Amino acid sequence: MRECMIRRFVACLMASLALDAVAHDLLSAESVQAYLARVADLQKTLASGNAGEARAQASLQLGETLDEIRELLNRDLEAHGKVQGLASSVLMSELTGHGAPLAYSARTNRFTANLTYYREALRLAPSGPIAAQASFRLLKGYFYDSFSDDPLQPAAQSQAQLAEQIRLGEDLLKKVPRHAEREEASFILVVHYVQAARTAERGSGRAAFAQKARVMAGEFAKTYPESLRSAALPQLLEGLPAGR
Repeated sequence: MRECMIRRFVACLMASLALDAVAHDLLSAESVQAYLARVADLQKTLASGNAGEARAQASLQLGETLDEIRELLNRDLEAHGKVQGLASSVLMSELTGHGAPLAYSARTNRFTANLTYYREALRLAPSGPIAAQASFRLLKGYFYDSFSDDPLQPAAQSQAQLAEQIRLGEDLLKKVPRHAEREEASFILVVHYVQAARTAERGSGRAAFAQKARVMAGEFAKTYPESLRSAALPQLLEGLPAGR
């Protein structure tokens, strides 16, 4: 019972921290047209013969634009269980018609991060600022979509997916140590280390991930002592396998 309560606390904390700090206005006819115009412009750049970096930037911005829209629509889903309003319905329909539909999970009844655009940005620009931001968006988008209530019990996460997430997080923190979102990336990586320790085969692999989780959690607490995420670290570490 106590462990269940701890998990719910951690999940709620992370969900609240994942929300944008700036409130969005409700969708209107004007904002719908602005979104559609932005998507069309970015798609035009992606389809052009411009340099790879220009297309990488467009792919990154297209993913971010769709994520901004899906966050708005998810608030509608959370409040009413369905998307409401003519403007929202028109926007969803037009995005689909323009070949940029929002990703959706029937399991959670939520729109999910459009990760394909971040992967394409990384393919076109494997290093530099664009790659750093695309990597963070991939790390964050996959993570928050991977679980419902318990971050240590992701739904249908394969070992390959977990390994890729860990690689993304480690590379990002190593290559861009002063990344603006380092705090959140570090926290996500702690959770993934705990997940890996819980799912690794018994032996040195499990112990190594448990050690990584503890070390990074300690560094996080020292670096961000005032962060609300620091309050969740002890509870997360309690999820490590016994004796590790």
